[in-house]
Amino acid sequence: MSREKPRCFWCGDDPLYVAYHDEEWGVPVRDDRRLFEQLILEGAQAGLSWITVLKKREHYRKALAGFDVRKLARFDDKKVVALMRNAGLVRHRGKLESVALNARAFISIQEEHGSFSQWLWAHVDDAPVVRRSRRPRPTSAVAEKISKELKRRGMKFVGPTIIQAYLQAVGVFDEHLPGCWKAEK
Repeated sequence: MSREKPRCFWCGDDPLYVAYHDEEWGVPVRDDRRLFEQLILEGAQAGLSWITVLKKREHYRKALAGFDVRKLARFDDKKVVALMRNAGLVRHRGKLESVALNARAFISIQEEHGSFSQWLWAHVDDAPVVRRSRRPRPTSAVAEKISKELKRRGMKFVGPTIIQAYLQAVGVFDEHLPGCWKAEK
């Protein structure tokens, strides 16, 4: 694994994490399926390290129907019980139950706004917010506003800190640290 490029310190040197940093984190996402996947994975990460969830991502994709929001909206308690037996997932009942709740709210936003992407990106006038600071921020006014709205719609595991991480991951916020090669592009 090459370290010739300076990167944000948080990705360390795990090849999976480095690839995630270099190829995905902070890249603007407009595809609703990918936006939903990241939202669910960020919620699964709560209280854990991101690398833990990143290593389980393929298990999630398989167990959660490729993050097909319409299929996931129909998940019931029986499906949650089956998911709880899947060692490839974070086996936290509340997090797994939130998948169907969040899918239904996500669909509601799609129906109201044409797409979740349109709704999400409207919070930043459809352009990434660039911020370069040596001190990552745990939340922001935008994250707090989005979190509040998602909770109002019935979503779970969407607190402001989770939403801040989500917004960074899907490129709504471009917050690569100063000195990172992605910040210099």
